[in-house]
Amino acid sequence: MRIPFVVGNWKMNLDRQGCESLAKHIAVKLPQLQGVRAGVCPPFPYLMTVHAQIKNSPVVLGSQNVYCETKGAFTGEVSPAMALDCGCTWTLVGHSERRLVIGEDNKLINKKVKAALAAGLNVILCIGETLEQRQQNQTEKVVESQLVGSLEGITPDPEKLVLAYEPVWAIGTGVVATPDQAEEVHQFIRGWLTRQYSAAVAEKLCIQYGGSVNAGNAKQLISQPNVDGLLVGGASLKADEFVTIIIACQN
Repeated sequence: MRIPFVVGNWKMNLDRQGCESLAKHIAVKLPQLQGVRAGVCPPFPYLMTVHAQIKNSPVVLGSQNVYCETKGAFTGEVSPAMALDCGCTWTLVGHSERRLVIGEDNKLINKKVKAALAAGLNVILCIGETLEQRQQNQTEKVVESQLVGSLEGITPDPEKLVLAYEPVWAIGTGVVATPDQAEEVHQFIRGWLTRQYSAAVAEKLCIQYGGSVNAGNAKQLISQPNVDGLLVGGASLKADEFVTIIIACQN
């Protein structure tokens, strides 16, 4: 059985004190977890601050991004080893804001996935279509293209890799994909994994949904057969709401 995995992406929000307070509150509210996994991805400068608050809790620490090189003249970048050194066990790769705002393509994202896994970081690989692409009935084509490009040369290990389907039109807009819409794409992804790799990989690999997730819709989303977790944005900045979402996802 796939254990639901709920991760909060704090993006470029909060200061040191805010991150410390939020992490402490979450850790206190979640001294132990059963039937669900949880993690948080704070801004880079506050990784160690957050780690200090959650290290004795079941909540894991993730980086919002990593670079594809181990070291060198890459001003402003952070290597997978640096993220590990700050206490991270997970990293996001290929978030839509990295793809669309920063301009990362599948080739670079593929390098990042490989580098992170090689360094010992687990990866949450984000994929998803824009509103225009959905309106043109290109959702499956876009998602498949992102999967093929981002996972080139990689055989997914369900213990180390998670996929996060995030329709771009639902991120931060307040518009959430209906449970049926989310399930339809998750089912397509599961089928692609079966065809590309094996039924065993497809059955074990966790596929999260992300996009305007909140305490009000979490239960409906996670109840779908192929939705195995949630990648939470704004709602993860509110400790009580984030904890409510996590508890709603317990098996």
